[in-house]
Amino acid sequence: MSITASTIQTLESSVPNKEERQFIQRAYRKLLRSIKMPLSKEDSNTIRRAFELAVDAHKEQRRKSGEPYITHPIEVARICAEEIGLGPTAVACALLHDVVEDTEVSLKEIEEQFGSVVARIVDGLTKLDGTYTSNSPQAENLKKVLSTLVDDVRVVLIKMADRLHNMRTLGAMPHHKQIKIAAETSYIYAPLAHRLGLYNIKTELQDLCMKVTDPKPYQEISRKLKESQRQRTRYINEFIKPLTKKLDALKVPYRIFGRPKSIYSIWSKIKNKGVSFEEIYDLFAIRIVVDVEPEEEKDICWKVYSIVTAVHQPIPERLKDWISTPKSNGYESLHTTVIGPKGRYVEVQIRSERMDEIAEKGYAAHYRYKGVSTQRDVYQIWLDSMRDLLENPHTDPLEFLSDFKTTLFKEEVYVYTPKGDMRILPKGATALDFAFNIHSDVGYHCTAVKVNSKLVPLGYELRNGDQVEVFTSRKQKPGESWLKMVVTGKARSKIRSAMKEERRKKGETGKETLERKLRNLKLEFDKNVEVLVRFLKLPSWADLYYAIAMGEINPTDLIKNHFDIENGLLVPRKEEEEKGAELERIGKERKNRQNKVPKLKLFVGGEPADKYTYSFASCCNPVPGDEIFGFITTNSGIKIHRSNCPNATNLMSHYGYRIMSAEWAAAWNTNFVAKLRVTGIDDGPGVIARLSNEISKLGVNIRNFNISGDAGYFESMISILVQNTDQLNLIIQTLRKLKNITAVSRIEEEQDENT
Repeated sequence: MSITASTIQTLESSVPNKEERQFIQRAYRKLLRSIKMPLSKEDSNTIRRAFELAVDAHKEQRRKSGEPYITHPIEVARICAEEIGLGPTAVACALLHDVVEDTEVSLKEIEEQFGSVVARIVDGLTKLDGTYTSNSPQAENLKKVLSTLVDDVRVVLIKMADRLHNMRTLGAMPHHKQIKIAAETSYIYAPLAHRLGLYNIKTELQDLCMKVTDPKPYQEISRKLKESQRQRTRYINEFIKPLTKKLDALKVPYRIFGRPKSIYSIWSKIKNKGVSFEEIYDLFAIRIVVDVEPEEEKDICWKVYSIVTAVHQPIPERLKDWISTPKSNGYESLHTTVIGPKGRYVEVQIRSERMDEIAEKGYAAHYRYKGVSTQRDVYQIWLDSMRDLLENPHTDPLEFLSDFKTTLFKEEVYVYTPKGDMRILPKGATALDFAFNIHSDVGYHCTAVKVNSKLVPLGYELRNGDQVEVFTSRKQKPGESWLKMVVTGKARSKIRSAMKEERRKKGETGKETLERKLRNLKLEFDKNVEVLVRFLKLPSWADLYYAIAMGEINPTDLIKNHFDIENGLLVPRKEEEEKGAELERIGKERKNRQNKVPKLKLFVGGEPADKYTYSFASCCNPVPGDEIFGFITTNSGIKIHRSNCPNATNLMSHYGYRIMSAEWAAAWNTNFVAKLRVTGIDDGPGVIARLSNEISKLGVNIRNFNISGDAGYFESMISILVQNTDQLNLIIQTLRKLKNITAVSRIEEEQDENT
């Protein structure tokens, strides 16, 4: 497929700058070369017309980097074709994905020119117009995109390519927008990429997010990986050398190579295990890929496994067989860990070329091989479970996102019905989750569960191989306590729906009681109900009805003690209003005193922070030198969080419109609280003195010190007062050098923030 005369003519009329025109032409040629599948004449024409329309529609627009905007849809289309493996329809839709949202082109025009399928996909990729009411526009738009999954998964895959390109070119955005986009990516897009089997994209998204939220460790690990590359290559060659002769004897084509682990996964291990970069030996994995027919795959892969474990000592408990039982996202591979040269643990992955393509490109590759593998249609199983979730009415988009997030699990358990049918659930799923997985009605009416013929609580956590039998009764109904017993989105969503319906029914009784009371007082219903709801500061009329039905509010006492009646309206008595205002004023003053911080040391939204009421978030305790952002709360002013705060992902992905840029001003003379976790070998009396002396030597005050020990091991939580991250890092490095100290890390506490 080449560039036609009409395409060149469109470019010349839309892009007057010759250099930019040539740049766009090169990008378009690169896109066309990336489409490996043969194209019909109709497909070629569709892609050409989509490109020409997009060039013309976006001709006045530029990206934040200054490049012509059309370069973005071209690159998104290339990612769809080359990195995800999508076909010509998806390529055309990717070229058009922003025209309805950002230009004068209407969805009707798209349908007239390209048909209903393309129009439906482009519509799914177009953000809502903002005329709806929502406490989280981001969540509302994500809900719209994700809701297309069961109709046409290409919408989500194109959105994934769109997000990947945006993350690759994030440098041109203001920093506070970078961290907001990175948080949303980390919260939904990276786990979704994993769930769809797009491992390369998931890994890159995680690394790109870390580059924004944790730039210093990202650069440090990246530098160390480059410095140690030659040493790793030598070791990989030493590991592979004794294997090649035996693998050659199989007489099947194969590839064997080492792949470095991602920066994000290395950083996660450093944080979770409290070790240094130098102490991590599994910085890479060995992959062996055989090129054989599908019917020979399993046999050959196990023969390769036998060769590997004959040459290198295996660790049996680390064998993972995802060939016999693939993961729920279609991933098939044999993983084992062996002891390589110099006693180092090495992970080895064994798979076929077909398995490797599915592992790299996920959903699209899976459907290319549909029917080739004897395995069940794993994607359809997941999409069926998604349909249950999506068909359930979610009035709150944040609830929807929370429920959807639980479907993106990484680890799984395999359990069985009494008839032997296998069910795949996320690790941590309970017996009650299993009941809802079978059918919503089975979940609603579940009274008891037997696991392996023994009666267990509904909250029993399932394990691999469990056989589960559910008992039901039509009299059983879900209760609020059930929400604490489930982890899957489907179960949580169904329980909440049932509870809302039950609450609505009970609320009808409360409504009737209130109607009678107001009718007896000859008061109009609607206007006075609104007065009562505002006075009680309840979220809705339904909450008032329910509270009356449950006896929490007595309408007679409420009106008698707190209201006068004037011209047919309930009017709060003046002393009540004054009392409420005074309490609110006292509360604000108390909160301001508690949150009082030195002023003129921060900039929030580009202005001195003393213009606002602000405080430092206790969940992450930012100190000068940390990357930070501001979050506008509903009644506590602005909270200052670290960019890598455990709450940041949730806040930014759900409430991005309430994020403000924040940065430290000049040097601080004030101390900030930082919390450390120190672990080590309990070598007798003197541990506390040794730790506290080292901290004191650095001129740092200890605010709190807790220590506990067991069987020769101790763990200590220390709160210290520091001036900046340089001082904090010096303390961490100093403590790590002490004898018998195994790990020192900064504590990040996840907790609910006032939103």
